[in-house]
Amino acid sequence: MAAERGRPPLTERRRQETRVEIAETAAALFAGRGYEATTVEDIAAAAGVSLRTFYRYCSAKEDALTPLVTSGVGQLVDALAAQPADEPLIAAVEGVFTTPMSERRLADAEPGRALVGLMVGVPALRSRWLAALQEMRERLLPVLAARTGRPADSLEVRLLAGAVLDAFTAAVEHWAARDEPEDLLALTRRALTFLRLDEL
Repeated sequence: MAAERGRPPLTERRRQETRVEIAETAAALFAGRGYEATTVEDIAAAAGVSLRTFYRYCSAKEDALTPLVTSGVGQLVDALAAQPADEPLIAAVEGVFTTPMSERRLADAEPGRALVGLMVGVPALRSRWLAALQEMRERLLPVLAARTGRPADSLEVRLLAGAVLDAFTAAVEHWAARDEPEDLLALTRRALTFLRLDEL
């Protein structure tokens, strides 16, 4: 019945939970000890799983944080897709940041800032960050196509997706790098406004 309602079966949900538990444990260890000083054995022990289980979910230490990034990417795109298609883009993005899930995350922003700082600042992890952004770009295409009335593979939609993603990436990386950052929504709004994306 759960699968019919669109929810993953219990075993798949448990796998997803395990992936996130490993990722959250790795993020805390990387932030506390440093990436290089943290071993796969450290992560597995702190997460309460065997090395075999770790490698079932992560092919290497560099992949440990990927579930946190990809789930965040998916949630952002899904939230944008849920906004009215005729709403101005900046207002739609503001709607994304005011969903209950986003508000909970922003209320405790330090884990998110630490995660972005790691993904951007550690060379071994940066390729994973770039891969997650590319995934976000591809997932944005049908969402922006619906907003513009153009085909998802059109030049215009691809350019718009790139501009939206660049604005968001610049805002997030700026937010993560500052000791006393501005509000992430305010930074994202500034970036989108600077690029005049509501005029496109």
